[in-house]
Amino acid sequence: MGRNTRKRRTPLATKAIAASAALALGGGGLIWANFYASAHESNNQSWGGNQTKAATAQVATISCPDVQQKLTNVPSRARWGVAQELANLDKQITEAYARLASTRQAQTGDPNFVQNAIVGPLKEKRAATIDRIRIDIQRVGGSFDNALAQLAACTTQTAGQTTAGGNGDGQQQGGQQQNTGGQQQNTGGQQQNGGQQQGGQQQGNAGQNIGGQAGNGPVAADFVDITKVAPNVQAQPNKTGNASTGSFTTRCGVNANKNHNTDNVIVAPGVANGAHHLHDYVGNQKVNAFSSNQTFLQGGTSCQNRNDLSAYYWPVVRLQDGSQDFDQNKDGGGKEGNVGKILTPVQAQIKYVGSPASKVVAMPQFLRIITGDAKTTTNGLANANAHWSCTGFENKVQLTQQYPICPQGSKVVRTFAFQSCWDGKNVDSANHRTHVAFADPASGVCPNGFQAIPQLTMRLVYNINPPTIQNGQVKNAYAVDGFPEQLHKAATDHDDFISVTTGGLANKIATCVNSGRNCA
Repeated sequence: MGRNTRKRRTPLATKAIAASAALALGGGGLIWANFYASAHESNNQSWGGNQTKAATAQVATISCPDVQQKLTNVPSRARWGVAQELANLDKQITEAYARLASTRQAQTGDPNFVQNAIVGPLKEKRAATIDRIRIDIQRVGGSFDNALAQLAACTTQTAGQTTAGGNGDGQQQGGQQQNTGGQQQNTGGQQQNGGQQQGGQQQGNAGQNIGGQAGNGPVAADFVDITKVAPNVQAQPNKTGNASTGSFTTRCGVNANKNHNTDNVIVAPGVANGAHHLHDYVGNQKVNAFSSNQTFLQGGTSCQNRNDLSAYYWPVVRLQDGSQDFDQNKDGGGKEGNVGKILTPVQAQIKYVGSPASKVVAMPQFLRIITGDAKTTTNGLANANAHWSCTGFENKVQLTQQYPICPQGSKVVRTFAFQSCWDGKNVDSANHRTHVAFADPASGVCPNGFQAIPQLTMRLVYNINPPTIQNGQVKNAYAVDGFPEQLHKAATDHDDFISVTTGGLANKIATCVNSGRNCA
């Protein structure tokens, strides 16, 4: 981008993040509940089943309104500057969370510490940043909703408010069904209580990780034994006579060459470490914060089909067993709570499928789609759209809010089904969502004004030794990378895609899908 408004991390923030990450070094068994344990605990008992007297001791994370989701009408000439300021908002939250994580002792001694030293100053910074967004938009003649200024204030969430275990995936009702290349998925509908507990008692988010991690999750409540979850996969919509029943598979590898970075060129172009977590990249090999459409065309590809220059990228999965990786002391890695050994998928299937209700049109060049939401811990589940299961269970159980504990011999499976309807005009939108949409889950029909495109589906398979939970503690946990304040919840998983093709490949994919053939 033309200007980079990222400010240098202050020494205090750097030390705070480093202090949080340093706890994870050596795999010495950092326990999440230690953040809450203090002299204020009643009867000298552990966290399980007891409430502390100091309210601040229960603060688990910071919850800030997502300004980007509300920005649906940003003039194209302002988007560059607005994206820079949105990245600043993410950076401010990251630094505030680091201060929250490194000042637990001060919090227990002063019930006003979090408000006065963390949340209050954060509101002031956010207010100034939102005002710069207003200026960027109005400078080019755009309109700004002054109500967005009210999004400056952040709140705190307690451990119980962030739990997955008490409101998990054990039973799912309603929800949106998405076609994922032959399977029907439940995507973040109303979740019922029913996540099965694994040995020991879980109270909210007080389950502990004793495998050695950065203190910001996951915890015992974030895992469920998949053999104890009731089937929840629902039927696909009936196909009409005009359905597009074919598929097109592109083979792009599993990122064995370890092409990683902590950028996100879609949401934070021109900002290094704009994602604050590490991504796997397959397909296009020249994707970073400073890439352009021209860069993509020159980027080369890991795909067998050399005309597929599309970028497919997702947060890495890490095993939190006390091991370290190359980024232990780097931004986006250990410095921001993303610690442990990076796991490479053993399989990565990328497939385009059709619509049960109509033929599809070819994807436009440089179309950008994000599926899922990296901030569901604070945003809620409206845009959650990643699914977790185990080999042998995929047709029965799909989880959104919890990671599965798979039986011996079964592998962890992570799937995504992208939005399959396009507005016919835009390759991106201000909030990176409104230019695409999901089809109706019952009929498969696109919303008015949208047309069906080949639906990108992805299936990633991991060989992970099952975590164990005993007495409310999880050992050898695994989790996706994420923003530190999002606590590594399963529902924060997401996937990113930029369509880049040559040699008429986009038309070939659409033709194959429309003809009912299975192509590769």
